[in-house]
Amino acid sequence: MTIRRGRLGEVSVPAGTVPLEPALANPDLPHPDPRNRLLAALPPEDLARLWPRLQPVELAIRQVLHGPEQPIGSVYFPETGYISRLAYMDDGDAAEIGLIGPEGMVGLAILLGADRDGFEVMVQVPGSALRMDATAFREELDRIPALRSLLLRYTLAHFEQVARTGACNGRHLVDQRLARWLLMAHDRIEGNEFPMTHEFLSMMLGVRRAGITVAAGSLQKAGLIRYERGRMTITDRAGLEAATCECYGIARRAYDRLLGPPSGAKKSYWR
Repeated sequence: MTIRRGRLGEVSVPAGTVPLEPALANPDLPHPDPRNRLLAALPPEDLARLWPRLQPVELAIRQVLHGPEQPIGSVYFPETGYISRLAYMDDGDAAEIGLIGPEGMVGLAILLGADRDGFEVMVQVPGSALRMDATAFREELDRIPALRSLLLRYTLAHFEQVARTGACNGRHLVDQRLARWLLMAHDRIEGNEFPMTHEFLSMMLGVRRAGITVAAGSLQKAGLIRYERGRMTITDRAGLEAATCECYGIARRAYDRLLGPPSGAKKSYWR
């Protein structure tokens, strides 16, 4: 693989993001239903307590929310788009170890009692999120027991995804792995199209670009995807599910046990 730190043109924004509606800080104002599934799963009274400390923000493509071994200043609850956790090697090569969308949160190290971890967190598809200062988040974990309990169960589901990704990358064919990743990405976006390059895909799967070109060409020839000009379109969801391995269904079920199937879920997934 030839991905190197800095070659992707990532956007690093220490402050994190662009505020949307600061007026939502007033606890007496009604709040909209959150699109983040973790926050939506909280009891209404707990969400009402938490809401004044959540700031709506927009996330730009390739924006780095925090880097390896850097203090984590904020946690994020994505509402649209998705985010990757990346493991970098000493030579600059990187591979994705986790994918986070509206089902999850960024900043698990804070939940687990640390202030940093060894991974880079980068926005892959731009979207929106609710951001909370790390200090405020720690306070709310103590104040709202249901929040800590829910997020610890989410952590288990996310780490199951991470472990399954490692096992899949070590045992299954590139075509199957690519189909699995595309299904995971498809679950986390609105619609069927999203920005994607072979360079990004090679980092996501930890393989060389030539391998991605062959695998993507195979899926496209089968009519499962359409890939052109840096845009990926899922054209046959059921066919893509049939082309993947068991790892997609195993990881997906872990999230569904926690949160239930997402509203408006795309076709029943392969089991």
